[in-house]
Amino acid sequence: MLIFTGVLLRASPVDAAGISLPVPKITLYPGDFIRTDHLVERTFNVRLKKDSPVHRKRDALIGKVVRRTLLPGKPIPINAVREPHLVVQGYTVQIVFQDGPLVITGYAVALQSGGNGDVVRVRNVDSGVIVSGAVQPDGTVRVGP
Repeated sequence: MLIFTGVLLRASPVDAAGISLPVPKITLYPGDFIRTDHLVERTFNVRLKKDSPVHRKRDALIGKVVRRTLLPGKPIPINAVREPHLVVQGYTVQIVFQDGPLVITGYAVALQSGGNGDVVRVRNVDSGVIVSGAVQPDGTVRVGP
């Protein structure tokens, strides 16, 4: 067995062609957005186990944000990238309370950063009350039921 960048890989004499994976062509640092020109395909002469936690599709990486330093030519672990934050700590966001036909909107300052579906805490700019809500795909925070 081979150990390759922390991912357990198995040598396979049957699969001589190997497997092609997207890898960075430059060093990418935490907070960098991954662009198409940052990635190249590289063939590895080992067979990945089906459950190996590395990205196999280039398209799944484009637009993601790097969580930890990615080195050129190395496979990209699943947990090394994240979705971009839609709500950024310290910035004003719109909060929405909806209960049936009743919709109340307001503004709050984000106390945490978060992406789509994340629960974040925000402080209402008018009342100062801190509430939690779920980040929506449009960047608003839904509070209440």
